[in-house]
Amino acid sequence: MFVHFPGKVRSNLVGTQFTVYDSGVSPKARQLARPLHSERQEIAAICYETNVMGFRGPRKMTVIVPAMTVDHTRIQLPSSSPAGTLLERWRMNMMENLLELHNKSPVWCEESQSYVLNFHGRVTQASVKNFQIVHDNDLEYIILQFGRVAEDVFTMDFRYPMCALQAFAIVLSSFDNKLACE
Repeated sequence: MFVHFPGKVRSNLVGTQFTVYDSGVSPKARQLARPLHSERQEIAAICYETNVMGFRGPRKMTVIVPAMTVDHTRIQLPSSSPAGTLLERWRMNMMENLLELHNKSPVWCEESQSYVLNFHGRVTQASVKNFQIVHDNDLEYIILQFGRVAEDVFTMDFRYPMCALQAFAIVLSSFDNKLACE
């Protein structure tokens, strides 16, 4: 039985690294039973690092996504690529056809005694889960932002070059317990 889903998020054991796949089938399943279905593509990888402020400060997040072509299509990266996974390529600094993004560093606000980012009114409550994703070349172009607006209510905004599946998967990864980071 073939189950339809838009994508998949897979975590390492300690919840610090995540890989996001599209709806294609795994290379093993494609070889064995589903040769007519396309092989899954890695569409994002997320890596959380222990924050330098200990447990109270903001988490550091790196997001790796396939680059876009000049005609605005995503470069295809099969999960069985000989170049390795997105995370392997990032660790080896093999960044051809990849885009490396980071969470924007919040600044300490004496008045509120917390780390803050400017969400331009879209986020209304402080939370360790609030974040903005940017490219180091342009810290003002916010590609993804996510934050709390009420108890158990959040908002997410994203734009090019990110798609809805990538944005939602990154947000989902932020809710997972990260044993090494918290």
